[in-house]
Amino acid sequence: MAEHTPRSLIVTLYGAYGRSPGNAPLAVSELIRLLHAVGVDAPSVRSSVSRLKRRGLLVPARTPDGAAGYALSPDARQLLDDGDRRIYRHPAPRLQEGWVLAVFSVPEAERHKRHLLRSRLGRLGFGTAAPGVWIAPAGLYEETRHTLERLELAPYVELFRGEHLGFAATRESVARWWDLDAVARLHLDFLERQEPVLRSWEERPAGTPPDPEEAYRHYLPALDSWRRLPYADPGLPEELLPKDWPGARSAEVFGLLHARLRDAGAPFVRTGTT
Repeated sequence: MAEHTPRSLIVTLYGAYGRSPGNAPLAVSELIRLLHAVGVDAPSVRSSVSRLKRRGLLVPARTPDGAAGYALSPDARQLLDDGDRRIYRHPAPRLQEGWVLAVFSVPEAERHKRHLLRSRLGRLGFGTAAPGVWIAPAGLYEETRHTLERLELAPYVELFRGEHLGFAATRESVARWWDLDAVARLHLDFLERQEPVLRSWEERPAGTPPDPEEAYRHYLPALDSWRRLPYADPGLPEELLPKDWPGARSAEVFGLLHARLRDAGAPFVRTGTT
């Protein structure tokens, strides 16, 4: 799995702690402090914030005390809300829920959009059933629709719900539609990095209050690593996956880290208390 980038960590920070009901901005000084805690220097924070602003994900805003800061754009909030359904996913879908199909046709004069479509569908977790025909569990429909509309790609795509009727067994077909070995390696990499973190917290004496900064420093990178995994792994029904699939364990490890560390780190975000 790729190393953490400043831009990714900033998005993760907003997703974890930056979505107040009133969409209050985070001051630039606070972004620098919070990213410094996980090893990102101030120039990298400023340049990454500028790129996120150009992409329309962050918008300049003043904090209540008048400091310069950035809030989430409406598109960014939709992106993060959609992401929550992946990141904090409920149990894997049942096979009976079926599939969503994306069939697209792009005129030759706009072939750059063909590449963008393929890239975005892949990043949403779609597999390739045939040229121009992409498939994913039906539960990804809403997020797919939002993404294609936001990127103005909807006119080139038709979406369908359905079931697989053959001719190969669905389990065999799934192994062609997705590179499951590559997805399994991502889960194993996550476990290699994060299981020791979880053990270190579980081995602490019961009743020991967590240090907010330490909890935050462990939680943010864990969330940053995990939030990309449910996009590489579309969340296939259990009966279609290989034996000893590591996805369930990596989801369990993340869930335990989230329960233990997310709220424990919040005071450091809010007040800077160490």
